Amino acid sequence: MEPPLSFSIYIKCYHVEQEDISLQLGRKANVASLFTDCGLNVHKQCSKHVPNDCQPDLKRIKKVYCCDLTTLVKAHNAQRPMVVDICIREIEARGLKSEGLYRVSGFTEHIEDVKMAFDRGRNWINDCFSDGEKADISANIYPDINIITGALKLYFRDLPIPVITYDTYSKFIEAAKISNADERLEAVHEVLMLLPPAHYETLRYLMIHLKKVTLNEKDNLMNAENLGIVFGPTLMRPPEDSTLTTLHDMRYQKLIVQILIENEDVLF
Repeated sequence: MEPPLSFSIYIKCYHVEQEDISLQLGRKANVASLFTDCGLNVHKQCSKHVPNDCQPDLKRIKKVYCCDLTTLVKAHNAQRPMVVDICIREIEARGLKSEGLYRVSGFTEHIEDVKMAFDRGRNWINDCFSDGEKADISANIYPDINIITGALKLYFRDLPIPVITYDTYSKFIEAAKISNADERLEAVHEVLMLLPPAHYETLRYLMIHLKKVTLNEKDNLMNAENLGIVFGPTLMRPPEDSTLTTLHDMRYQKLIVQILIENEDVLF
């Protein structure tokens, strides 16, 4: 039986409402094209019909958490997600000297409250959409700074595509395996250049912050290696859902984040 030359399907753009798209497909189909700005998978022969700017519709983005990073950033015409800025500002204002910062877990229920507060911020505020910027995460509401660090880590874990993307994961792991320190640093820098702009900027901003955390190691007892243990599996996940691969790569994940923190002024 001959396959149809055309059909209609629904394609979901990460947490953007589905659009009904008709794709004209030949029997000998080429591989799909991925529009990273809005997470849209389109048949290669049809990609020319998609606008170059591929601008996500802000009104259709319902959440901050679990939303594709590039989609959220592009929809808000920002460099990085507001949730990252807000959490980091709060942590730096009152938490840099907190012992076990990022290692100590906050109360799960309160972390979920913070998540919901940011997601509820997806509404009309002063005639424009907010990226959770009205969420109150001050000490008056959440005196335990570990709740805010937990909410930030949860944001990164909930991303459908990690900050260190699936496409670059294996390249980072291979770079971590290089024994010569200078060559390893150069390899890491080369792979960094492959990250999408929103992912690169978010990672850069986070590493600057984590470097500040290490400068307060005397009080918080958190150095780059400790933070690498925490953020390695948070920022990068293997494309295949394999427990064995995850366990095998943990030391390299840790090392990559450690390198990024220790060399943030050189790498970014």
